[in-house]
Amino acid sequence: MGGQFFKNFSFFSATLSFFILVGIFAVLFNLAQESLYTFGFDFLYTEIWEPGEDDEGGIFGGYIPVVGTLLSTLIAMILATPIAMGIAIFLTEIAPEKIVKPFSIAIELLAAIPSIIYGMWGLFYFAPIVQSIFGGNGVGLLTAGIVLAIMIIPFMAAITRDSMNTTPDVLKESAYAIGATKFEVIKDVVMPYSKGGIIGSIILSLGRALGETMAVAFLIGSVMSIPGKVTDPTTSIPVLLANNFAEAQDLELSSMYYLALILFLVSFTVIAVAKFYFLGRKKY
Repeated sequence: MGGQFFKNFSFFSATLSFFILVGIFAVLFNLAQESLYTFGFDFLYTEIWEPGEDDEGGIFGGYIPVVGTLLSTLIAMILATPIAMGIAIFLTEIAPEKIVKPFSIAIELLAAIPSIIYGMWGLFYFAPIVQSIFGGNGVGLLTAGIVLAIMIIPFMAAITRDSMNTTPDVLKESAYAIGATKFEVIKDVVMPYSKGGIIGSIILSLGRALGETMAVAFLIGSVMSIPGKVTDPTTSIPVLLANNFAEAQDLELSSMYYLALILFLVSFTVIAVAKFYFLGRKKY
């Protein structure tokens, strides 16, 4: 009886998650209909975001926020991935036992800090440092990308560490027995064995980076322009939605739902492709 109940509950939970996903897509698609009909796919290539006056609809394009979202996420992933991998390797294979637990707790506490705190810290402390080193006014794509990288490092490092800890000791001891160095054991034993968890950590961190709002809103500049340099201000989809959604009406509101739909599809596509491409041949 208990086993059947658990089976039914598990099936219900999995089915519910699927229908929630489909429901989100359906709602966004329905509310974006006016903008889809007005602009079509030209929305993706239009750099203008100008509400009309009185009864005029205005012109809205998603090119700049889409580019800003992808670039800030790319910067964050490029910076965060090697650092997170290094942290995980240090904690699992190199660090003395007595410092592993304090370091692990510190990493997990970083993940618990609200994003708005990262944004305020980045604006008042980190932006002047970026300005003094790279120029610009300190607020822009690079600052947002760096702080976003700092935000996702704890997630990536913690999941990667836990995945590496699942590597059986017998595999590592066998490698050491045939003369492998620590670097070779990490590269040829630990990393391949924990590949699934490592890729999973990158996928989850990518999903958070794509949708991050508050910290990026403080740091990216919220300017509707294509950045000519990495230090220039721009905007992203979550930031544009957060800043303009309350005042938007009619066509502008529909265009924001169009942007939300694009972000949903980009996130889903990137994560799905990564999942099936990298983990498709993995046996569970």
